[in-house]
Amino acid sequence: MASQTASPKRVVIAASTVLDGKGHVLHDTRIVVEGPKIVAIDPNAAPVDYDLRGLTVLPGWIDSHVHISWSFGPDGRNVNSGGTTQEAVYQTAANAWATLMAGFTTVQSVGSALDAPLRDCIAKGQLPGPRIITSLEPLMGQGEKTGTPDEIRAWVRKQKQAGADLIKIFASGGMRQNGMTLSQEQLNAACDEGKKLGLRTLVHAYRDAVRASTVAGCTQVEHGLGATDDDLKLMAQKGTYFDPQAGLLLKNYLENKEKFVGTPYFPPTLDGFAPMEQIIPMNHDVMRRAAKTPELKIVFGTDAVAGMHGRNAEEFVERVRECGVDPMSAIVSANSLAAEADIVALQGDPLKDIRGVRRVAFVMKGGMVYKDTAHNQST
Repeated sequence: MASQTASPKRVVIAASTVLDGKGHVLHDTRIVVEGPKIVAIDPNAAPVDYDLRGLTVLPGWIDSHVHISWSFGPDGRNVNSGGTTQEAVYQTAANAWATLMAGFTTVQSVGSALDAPLRDCIAKGQLPGPRIITSLEPLMGQGEKTGTPDEIRAWVRKQKQAGADLIKIFASGGMRQNGMTLSQEQLNAACDEGKKLGLRTLVHAYRDAVRASTVAGCTQVEHGLGATDDDLKLMAQKGTYFDPQAGLLLKNYLENKEKFVGTPYFPPTLDGFAPMEQIIPMNHDVMRRAAKTPELKIVFGTDAVAGMHGRNAEEFVERVRECGVDPMSAIVSANSLAAEADIVALQGDPLKDIRGVRRVAFVMKGGMVYKDTAHNQST
């Protein structure tokens, strides 16, 4: 018997307010979805399958920097991404579910080989969660110990072969540490090899490393603490994406310091967390200056770790309320302009009150509805 391919299911969504992901607002229209794609915006489309009038409808969000496998262990303490127990695996799947329910339909998880199996299971439809783009293992900058430029190029090729979707690079140490952990030549090699292989390069960079990463032609600069106005202008000129975190990350560390203290990468004592309170205003300053830099491409990334999964949208609130970022600009920074049928709906208008991003009532990813708490499916 010859097999027949079924036509994609057609779904019509009625909406009174739509943010189109490009900075515009549409009113009283309908979104037509066929299979995993949005195929039309047609106010006359019928019949209506989901009536989202009264809600604010917009594209699903993208968080460009998460650590989906970071969680708190059975004792309540941070286990980073090192857990391989059954409980750690279940917790990682729960992190993915919480993130999707918060309206994030795609995430870029950077820094753990454990991301790959979850990425593949979600892609196959075996588990619910956001689309995962992962770097697998990061390139840890250790000066000359990192390797020669040729050795670094070979490492990038190895990551590509292992299934990495992008390359994560550490060109700086911690927030309070000065100096670069990679030379300009090493950075040039990593970013150039990534480009040759069709892989984007994302660089953890503070201070001097911000400019060095931009000069190297890397795709995206993370954090950017200590970036000068000239650094921001250079990123704009080069078309480099910038992902500064406003404050959610550090506030999460402070709120959960008893869970992070003494674990890898964190202070050994509670007193060691105090400097983070001083860094938050510095992060706000970088965000304010970045938002005022013409043509600078700012993306939305939370650096979500344990305690943040499912709370990603709080970064919108932080950017708008603490840094003065325009609400529409903040939301667009997390939107894709692709045709995928990734749609979320909020109770309230986030352009009038950014806290509306906390009230996600509807989530569709790839044409499949995962959340509908408004009881608005037409019969």
